[in-house]
Amino acid sequence: MTRALSAARTFAGTAGLGADASDRLAVIVEEWVANIVEHGRPAPDSLVTLRLERAGQGVRLAFSDAGVAFDLREAADTGPNLERGGGAGLALIAAWSEVEDYRRVRGRNRLTLRLRS
Repeated sequence: MTRALSAARTFAGTAGLGADASDRLAVIVEEWVANIVEHGRPAPDSLVTLRLERAGQGVRLAFSDAGVAFDLREAADTGPNLERGGGAGLALIAAWSEVEDYRRVRGRNRLTLRLRS
């Protein structure tokens, strides 16, 4: 997760994103990768890939992982988990980005998001 967050911060600086967009990008990357690791149950030796690119005035994020199939658009909003903490990540991701595409290809999730302006 540290590498993904570092990549997001480096990309934000290189792409000239403002502080707000940089912070939202970092939270989206951190939350999505944390959810893959915690809930996706990928094999310990599998890779999570992240591609960040400018898309017009916006930013496109593309993730690939070998966890269980999961389409963010179909996720139930259960709100925060007050017992263990957490649980707001998917709501933040949905609020700050939009799903451009999701598909399951050869045992891998492929999710493309666009950071909202």
